[in-house]
Amino acid sequence: MPLSLAFILSVVLTVAVRKAALRYKILDYPGGDRKIHQKPIPLLGGLAIFLSFFIIVLYYAFFTDNILDGIRLKNLIGVLIASAVIMIGGFLDDKYNLKPKYQIIWPILAVIIVIAGGLGVTDITNPFGGVFELDQWKFVLFWYQGTPAQVFILADVFTMVWLLGLMYTTKFLDGLDGLTTGVSAIAALIIFFLANTEKFFQPPMAYLAIIFFGAGLGFLIFNFHPAKIFLGEGGSLWTGFMLGVLSIIAGSKVMTTILVMGIPILDVVWVVARRTFWEKKLPTKADKKHFHYRLLDVGLSHRQAVLSLYVIALVFGLLTLFLPSLWKLIAWLILIVLMVISGSFVVVRYKKILKP
Repeated sequence: MPLSLAFILSVVLTVAVRKAALRYKILDYPGGDRKIHQKPIPLLGGLAIFLSFFIIVLYYAFFTDNILDGIRLKNLIGVLIASAVIMIGGFLDDKYNLKPKYQIIWPILAVIIVIAGGLGVTDITNPFGGVFELDQWKFVLFWYQGTPAQVFILADVFTMVWLLGLMYTTKFLDGLDGLTTGVSAIAALIIFFLANTEKFFQPPMAYLAIIFFGAGLGFLIFNFHPAKIFLGEGGSLWTGFMLGVLSIIAGSKVMTTILVMGIPILDVVWVVARRTFWEKKLPTKADKKHFHYRLLDVGLSHRQAVLSLYVIALVFGLLTLFLPSLWKLIAWLILIVLMVISGSFVVVRYKKILKP
């Protein structure tokens, strides 16, 4: 039921948001260093997923026992407010094309709100046994009605890096029609399956994940190539933000999310390093040297490139359902090798194509 409700509502809201974006001329026009579409495409699509997700989540939170039975209301409200901040910043950027130094304000503010709401990564599973505790170093900011407001130094820093990293991973990934939406939906589906396993049985988490999946799937109908609407700045950031949040609520499923998002994460690391150290330019300077663009350069069609990355995300995501922690680390190393080999192949192939 939550899947179908989120899907139907997302379809309806996507149609409505698309009409509004067209009416008010909030469009992504062709041109620039990384745009490959040939005509103006409506933006703000992420708003449809955001609204679909939270309308259904709030319904189940307040009219059933399926969500708040295992998730604190304070955390849920914090995520909702933070998400709204991301969407507001995204709207302003889609409308007025903000400079990067102003774009980053909204994601940082959103992460601070989530942390202040009590959500964070307090420990990480050690693949060799035990856990790494991140909440050992702390200090009290102030007391309120006998309750301390505390800062957990390692936990809060890790949470900020984790959420910002995933937000900018999905933002950078948003270069081909349906790519970010589809990969994010696959990640949510894997978290849903994980939350239903006997080992990690978490029904409230399963509800959140399947609602996110349904909302993304409804939007993907309009976002898959050839796209009729784009996620926009807010949507491309928010999908990564929600994946990060879901992984935290699910019990610090960091490695699971890293495996599903492995290729995009490695691509971001490579792109930032290349732009910063080799090309001596700002990491935010857009170009078409991302891995997904390279797949187009070597002859894959738009849909083939996107579906190839879907398959990789799904395969490595499914592995997380069966592998113990140590083998997940090994799978991650295999993914790095795969990325290096495939990246080298497409670059060499591209250079051969360029030769007369």
